[in-house]
Amino acid sequence: MSFNMSLWAINEGGLTEINRAILDKENRLEDWLEKDISLLDLDLLLIGRQVFTGFGGRIDLLGIDQEGDLVILELKRDKTPREVVAQILDYASWVRELSLKEINAIAAKFLNKDLSTAFTEYFGSPLPEKINTNHSMVIVASELDESSERIVRYLADEYNIDINAIFFNFFKHKETEILGRAWLMNPEKVKKNAAD
Repeated sequence: MSFNMSLWAINEGGLTEINRAILDKENRLEDWLEKDISLLDLDLLLIGRQVFTGFGGRIDLLGIDQEGDLVILELKRDKTPREVVAQILDYASWVRELSLKEINAIAAKFLNKDLSTAFTEYFGSPLPEKINTNHSMVIVASELDESSERIVRYLADEYNIDINAIFFNFFKHKETEILGRAWLMNPEKVKKNAAD
């Protein structure tokens, strides 16, 4: 049940369907998110891009929310096989063990300033005393295969794991590129269930 949206341009003669296109490079979406994380409709400070884990993996984007919890963003340009769920869970197993010192090192490398300063500048409040007590996982894709979607819903619904997927649909109309966004599940509800 991935969200494939359709768009039409309104003109004098009626409606013209705008064709869906394939985003040519995954790093374009990553670039857009790095420049404007609000595209996800999440209040996050990005603290890392292409973050190497201790076991050879690479997290596409790593953020921190106002509570001091880390958010793992794994981007996939095309339809994702269910292995992406295992991949993001593997990254989460690494993230949960990160100390303040390690998180600060990741942030300092990416932001060219210490985490505390960047956090206060971004959120307007000091860095919480305890950080990384929880974390969330977001798969960013154009669509998910049915098994990945079932697994994500199962983990969120049955085990209250803070995992979700957001879909970006890419369209091209004449010379204009258009990006649409939809969440698999309500992100506030997933976060609330995980906190309970």
